[in-house]
Amino acid sequence: MTKQPRISLGPVLYYWPREQLLAFYEQVAASAVDIVYIGETICSKRTLMRTDDWFDLAARLQAAGKEVVISTLALLEAESEMKRLKRICANEEYLVEANDMGAVQLMRGRAFVTGHSVNIYNDRTLALLARQGLKRWVFPLELSHETLADIQATRPQGVETELFAYGRLPLAYSARCFTARAHNLPKDDCQYRCIDYPDGLTLSTQDDTRFLALNGIQTQSAQICNLLGDLERIRDLEVDVVRISPQSHHTERVIETFHKCLNGELAPAEGQALLERMRPADYCNGYWHGEAGMASSPHFSPE
Repeated sequence: MTKQPRISLGPVLYYWPREQLLAFYEQVAASAVDIVYIGETICSKRTLMRTDDWFDLAARLQAAGKEVVISTLALLEAESEMKRLKRICANEEYLVEANDMGAVQLMRGRAFVTGHSVNIYNDRTLALLARQGLKRWVFPLELSHETLADIQATRPQGVETELFAYGRLPLAYSARCFTARAHNLPKDDCQYRCIDYPDGLTLSTQDDTRFLALNGIQTQSAQICNLLGDLERIRDLEVDVVRISPQSHHTERVIETFHKCLNGELAPAEGQALLERMRPADYCNGYWHGEAGMASSPHFSPE
């Protein structure tokens, strides 16, 4: 019998008010999600939650029965950020999601997860990191299911595969803050404008097509990646974990929909119909199918 993937909730990629963030995680604690990633991965200036606050939150989520993973910054630029990274990596209570190679080196010899920003494009890289302690890796967003099949065929024993299955695709990082630049502000005096955009600042082309979303130093897709219709293929590939990336509305309903489809309570087409009622933008799944990332193909799993 094919093993069902578990559901993970990725770290909140946006800058939300502290009260909103804590209320969000109260809902998460009562949800069907199995694994919760927490922590700041984008910008160290987002300080409404300090490192101690993240550890306190981790303890509460763990007490609710969740596997908790502390995520690290994807781009470090200051000594203070390095000190924070070392503290996170030195903790012995929670698994760490390393989002850059500096974090990978700090975790060497202990179990860790690599996030989407650590590029693992082939079985040789996966095997190398597995020898250093890799427990779980997030498959690169821009690769297809055919590439994943090739890597899965030689995946090291004991290494789990996690797939980004729902949310705006994190595409790139830069030393510049695009949100600040959009408001003609320097990065060092950004006035924390990210907090005004709980799902990122959407950019459109001249013909009014939504193209990208700006999230501080991160560039995302304007469309929402949605692989709910591909669960049968995901099962066939023995993916261990499907990741849902948080959004400011309806995340708990997205989790519930994936949970019901994975358990056979809903057919994928029925689940997709539910998601259509609450989608914040158009859907895409092109990368997964070897097409342009913005493409959306109705590849639903057979009932």
